[in-house]
Formats: sequence, C-alpha cells, structure tokens
Amino acid sequence: MTIDGVILKGVGGLYTVLTGDGEQIPCRARGVFRHRNQKPLSGDKCLISLSGDGTGRLEQLLPRRNELVRPPVCNIDAMLLVASESIPRSDTYLIDRLTAVAAHQGIDVLISVNKLDLSDEDRLLRIYSDIFPVFPTSAITGEGIGALTRAIAGKTVVFTGNSGVGKSSLLNALVPGMTLPTGEVSRHLGRGRHTTRHVELFPLAGGCVAVDTPGFSALDTAGDIPKEKLDSCFVDFRPFLGECRFSGCRHNHVMGCAVEAAADDGKISRARYENYLRILQGTASP
Repeated sequence: MTIDGVILKGVGGLYTVLTGDGEQIPCRARGVFRHRNQKPLSGDKCLISLSGDGTGRLEQLLPRRNELVRPPVCNIDAMLLVASESIPRSDTYLIDRLTAVAAHQGIDVLISVNKLDLSDEDRLLRIYSDIFPVFPTSAITGEGIGALTRAIAGKTVVFTGNSGVGKSSLLNALVPGMTLPTGEVSRHLGRGRHTTRHVELFPLAGGCVAVDTPGFSALDTAGDIPKEKLDSCFVDFRPFLGECRFSGCRHNHVMGCAVEAAADDGKISRARYENYLRILQGTASP
C-alpha cells in the first residue's frame, strides 16, 4: 500500500517526506528513478511505501506544476522575495529578473522589504507596491510579520533574496522555535555569507510550506525565457502589449512602442523598463 506525501528535503540520497497526517518519514528512492534519469526534488508530490522500522521507500513522483532549476524545487505557489533598503541594499535588476522567472513559471510574487528597523527608505515600496503585494517587515521588531503570515497561509512559498537581507531571520520570526542559522553581513563587502546549504521545505503554521533557498547568485535567472515571452513576464507591461505600432515589437527603442511610451509617461516604472532591456539582451533566442 502506498500513501501520499511531499518531499521536504533530500540529502545524500535520503529524502524526508511529509505525509498527510503530519509525519515526516525518511525514505530511500527506488533504483528505477536513477534508470529513468529522474531526480526527486524538494516540493515533489509523491507516493511512498512504509517499512516496519519507521522508514519508507519513494515509489512514484506525481506530475509537477512548475519547476525551478536553481534552486532545484518544484510545485511552488508563490515566491516571497525578501529585499532590503539597508546593508545589503537590494538591486532592482536582480529583483526584476526573479519576478520575471516567477511569472514565466506561473508563480505568484510577494515582496518583503525587510530590516525596517535599520532603514526608512521607501525606494522599493514606490517601485513595486502597485505591481505586487509588498510587506514592510522587520524580523527583529516583529513589524509586518502578522500580515505576511496571513498572506502566505496555505501556500507553498519559496523564500529568496540576495544574501544578507534576512531570509533565515524572517523564517525564524514566522515560526516560533525555529532556529535556522543566520549569517552576519560583511559591511566591507555589503553582502552576506551564504548560510543555507541545501533546499529544504519547512511546514509553517496556517498550512504554509516555506522553501528556504540560497541567495540570488544561486537562483535560476531569466536566461531560459524566450525573447518573445519576456515582455509578458513583466506583469505591469501587460496592459500595453499589443498596442505597439509594429507586431512582434520587442520594446527596445522601436518607433511607436507603447511600452516605452508608458515608461516615458510614468505609467510603468522607468527602472523596470531599463531592467527589461538589460534582461532582453541576455535571454535565450526564440
């Protein structure tokens, strides 16, 4: 007999599977996965069989709804992008690459502007609050933690952001008793040390499952988005798509471009538009 589960993590060929009744079962994968070149990922919905010693065997992986390459994780409902106005000051170019990846994969985006106790700058709020749900937070003072907890309830959420912005601290604040290791930020370099060593799902209160990941440098970026689909991955561009003078417009300084005109008129963020052009230069060809 098999039972349903979700893979929380995999380390050294041993997978921790969360069952429907809340048990976490250590499982080994059948050899058939290796023969099929099929790699179980954190987030995979699966079928397992139980052994008499409290362990199990991974029998089958169920179809995936979406999948990120780096970090290797699947079946994500939302991406919580943790950013900061303090050290390190988050780069909008990196944020826009991540939000494009999320849109391409059909993943909702939420943004936490963390470390409110260290900075009152509103740059990120001004750029993103009309595009995505934005939550000003402080893992130290607890500000915004309640609203964020309600927003992610019942969802599988990938936590990401450049190193040092406080992803692990935010998870610790969201889950009383959790003690993920956190790294101090190097003020000389302006970036944090990586403290997350593997991709792991953490069951939280309210039915949320959180995915803690390494920083921006290890997260799959926009290089796998075809050029002709990149504009639709900028969700604030969508009202203007199809309004350009020329069909197939890539919005890269072409006469009669409705998207560039919207940026000129302040209807979309000029910074977002410039980041789109930078990403467009590096995306895969159609």
